[in-house]
Amino acid sequence: MFMKWIARALAALNSNAKKEQIAAGIACGVLLALVPSGNLLWIFLFGLFFFFKIHYGLQIIALAACKLAAPLFASGLDALGWAVLHSDPLQPFFVALADAPIAPLTRFNNTVVMGGLVAGIALWLPLFFAFRALVALYRARLAPRIAGSKAYGAFMKIPLVARLSKATSAVTKLRGALE
Repeated sequence: MFMKWIARALAALNSNAKKEQIAAGIACGVLLALVPSGNLLWIFLFGLFFFFKIHYGLQIIALAACKLAAPLFASGLDALGWAVLHSDPLQPFFVALADAPIAPLTRFNNTVVMGGLVAGIALWLPLFFAFRALVALYRARLAPRIAGSKAYGAFMKIPLVARLSKATSAVTKLRGALE
């Protein structure tokens, strides 16, 4: 399964997807990973991202990879959420939000949820610009070197990878014919 993720990520990096879509998908995946799931806020964010042009495959890969590391940051997210929720200027807003009918289902008053949301929003732009630059660098410098290597040729001969490569090229041709 891990090999499928790597193959799909490499296929996305080498596809016709815009580097902005790839970077936005990764940044959104990190944001979703920082916000604990099981509340209306996470569901709302997950659904909201489908209205934007992002790379959904890399969003899910980033979400899964970062969700594994999220417990390492739980204490920091808890402290950040506590600081935001106990900020005096924001108290009237949080009291009004707590009185709203659906807002408590978002669990905004949970310190880890609030800390994850604030950290994810704060990290979104830096992650977007960093991954946009990394994708451009990969496509300009690293991809041609990898494509010409013997290891890449051996990797492409793996049956699963060969099937994924054929399927990706068929979808790309079909997309070009439809546009």
